[in-house]
Amino acid sequence: MAYWLVKSEPSTYSWEQLEKDKQTMWDGVRNYAARLHLKGMKKGDEVLFYHSNEGTEIVGIAKVAKEFYPDPTAEDDTWVVVDLKPYKKIKKPVTLAQVKADKRLTNMALVRLGRLSVQPVTDTEWEIIMELGDMK
Repeated sequence: MAYWLVKSEPSTYSWEQLEKDKQTMWDGVRNYAARLHLKGMKKGDEVLFYHSNEGTEIVGIAKVAKEFYPDPTAEDDTWVVVDLKPYKKIKKPVTLAQVKADKRLTNMALVRLGRLSVQPVTDTEWEIIMELGDMK
């Protein structure tokens, strides 16, 4: 299993909305690197849900419910989506400030590639985030 992180502004699509919806199509990604990451996601992979711009914190864990397929919102059929479903709420949201302050997370994409909306998370980074979020 691989781990990932997706970003969404809570005013656009929040963790709470994902919980209400039970499952969603993760659409609108228009970055080549992010598209590669969407294509790398496999059913059952776990995904950190990060509230960007407002709150700037990791608030939940989703799972990939359906692997990539063409994004119906795109004019160009090269863009893709995956379906995500909520799995667990993070007991103690992990802020961007906490991530940046933790020396063990210096190389995390969230720190290095701040604007990337879909990014991989290493096993070690995952474990540290779980620790910071009181999920162990």
